[in-house]
Amino acid sequence: MSLFLKVRASLIAAATMLSVVVSAGLPAVAAEEGKMLVFFGTYTGGDDQGVFVYELDLKSGALTKLGASGGVKNPSFVELHPTADFLYAASEVASHEGKKSGAIAAFAFDRATGKMTKLNEQPSVGAGPCHVTVDATGQCVMAANYGGGSIVSLPINDDGSLGEPVSFFQHEGHGGTPRQKGPHAHSINVDGTNTFAMAADLGLDKVLIYRLDPAKAKLTPNDPAFVKTAPGAGPRHFAFHPSNKFAYVINEIDNTVTAFAFDAKSGELTTLQSITTLPADYTETSHTAEIRVHPSGKFLYGSNRGHDSLAIFTIDEATGKLTAAGHQSTMGSAPRNFNIDPTGQLLLVANQRTNNVVVFRIDQKTGQLTPTGVDIEVPSPVCVRFRPRK
Repeated sequence: MSLFLKVRASLIAAATMLSVVVSAGLPAVAAEEGKMLVFFGTYTGGDDQGVFVYELDLKSGALTKLGASGGVKNPSFVELHPTADFLYAASEVASHEGKKSGAIAAFAFDRATGKMTKLNEQPSVGAGPCHVTVDATGQCVMAANYGGGSIVSLPINDDGSLGEPVSFFQHEGHGGTPRQKGPHAHSINVDGTNTFAMAADLGLDKVLIYRLDPAKAKLTPNDPAFVKTAPGAGPRHFAFHPSNKFAYVINEIDNTVTAFAFDAKSGELTTLQSITTLPADYTETSHTAEIRVHPSGKFLYGSNRGHDSLAIFTIDEATGKLTAAGHQSTMGSAPRNFNIDPTGQLLLVANQRTNNVVVFRIDQKTGQLTPTGVDIEVPSPVCVRFRPRK
């Protein structure tokens, strides 16, 4: 085993122990220090600055800008390596190097200063990549191509750069609404065992299930190969419960969340429930976007673009089913993305249309959200990611 792989294995073990500490409600290192790095992915007009780096004070919610990185057009969705200081960004474009493809870019960053350095980029094979994820061992990046209706996997090299694509799957078919004339892969997420990858396809009303071999950065279709949502639902983003017994998909077109039971041995998803994200008396146009489960496993949140709110749900930890617990205004327009800091104290909402990020404090008993008063300007923010600052 190379020195890098030995170090990575040690870091993964340490990260697993930290995760256990946080989930047990004990003070982790990041909580004691009270500082985190926050990365915002955005849409850009060209190759100008698009990934912004801030410091977050967990006590006050204050955000302080550290820097920004350029060199990639429309780095809309970003994801961090689980243990090393690398970031991967989807370059959400329709053409790359003369082909109908977007790109995935790799960056290194300095945790002390926030400074980012571009390492390389690789084609996403399909057009319009809108979501990226990194497996738990840090060996593989996966991306969903919305425009191309496909998914792709790429290996991570020892220096954090990306190798050439290994797996590519073109989805086929269509749904029954004007938005569903063809496949539109919208996200790809890995389960808690790092064995299965779930690709929510808005155009097909399906969550497709793949088996993951992280050492080879390889995906293969699972058996069962997918689970269907309701016709016209339009599945968008996906989240696993910390127990790995349940999973949830937020449906963009019909404004619902579908809850599933998850079999971690077979990869099978079994539908439990579908619940609206909107108030009963709301009649205007709205479309969902992001979904997140609180680290405690007690609460789930989903964003509504139009109603411009976060739908709040409590989770029955025995059954996985959801109960509506109200809504919180995002204090901006088009909340495309939001995220919860790893300690579970704060929730940051990125309002794409009003170019602002708002910080809320989470009530640990009820899941309700209270504005901290922090509201900063970020151009066209569409992704939020955290890393403890050391």
